[in-house]
Amino acid sequence: MQVALESNAFLMGIEYLAIFVCGLMGGLSAIRKGYDLFSILVIAWMTALGGGVLRDVLLGDLPPAGISDRGFVLTALLSGLVVAVVHPEVDHLHWSMIVIDALALGLFAVNGTSKALTMHTSGMTAVFLGMATALGGGLIRDMLLNEVPMIIRDRHWYAVPTAVGCILTVVVFRSTQTGAITPVGEMVLDVVIVGVVVVMRVLSVVFDIRLPGAVPRHELHFPGPGRYLRRPVIHPGVPEDVDAAGDRPRRGTGA
Repeated sequence: MQVALESNAFLMGIEYLAIFVCGLMGGLSAIRKGYDLFSILVIAWMTALGGGVLRDVLLGDLPPAGISDRGFVLTALLSGLVVAVVHPEVDHLHWSMIVIDALALGLFAVNGTSKALTMHTSGMTAVFLGMATALGGGLIRDMLLNEVPMIIRDRHWYAVPTAVGCILTVVVFRSTQTGAITPVGEMVLDVVIVGVVVVMRVLSVVFDIRLPGAVPRHELHFPGPGRYLRRPVIHPGVPEDVDAAGDRPRRGTGA
């Protein structure tokens, strides 16, 4: 059974674009660290395809597409070569990169979840594997570069839209299996899910929407005279965060 998004040439083209843009972002991160061309290519490849490699290894689908699909690999390596030349221009494409990165999140989430479901995993397992596909490349990139992972340091919605997209993909896939949705309807709804992920991610950045953090506490629930605190207990981590393009952050209390 074929993953719905992969049955459409136009959507496959968008997936290649998503791989290319993820590679650009990974290569740009390596350039900011002052690394050489080989390191730029490695980081670009791992950012673009690392999540899919992780998913395929966990599914036992070997060799992974990240090293066996010639088109995917060449696209990822090309992105590293391109960003090594045009990195000043790419560094200034702030909003364009946020939007296309959100598009990549949505596509990888839907494709990763759908692939897991076609290999007869449970819905919960498919959601985790879909999130691994969408977020794994960036996580590997940040670990290699000794950075706090983007899913933690970017306090706007990043993993949340991905999780929503994966859950909705499971619902659509199961509905198709029961005959409630036609295969064509499944493809259309998968496109809608990608759009939902993009809209959630972009709106969270535009309007500075964040998840709430820990609840401030003024009172300890222990007996005795010291039950009231002089000040609320809050555990501030990093006082400022960094957005998706690495710009200086804005203060906030969400997560």
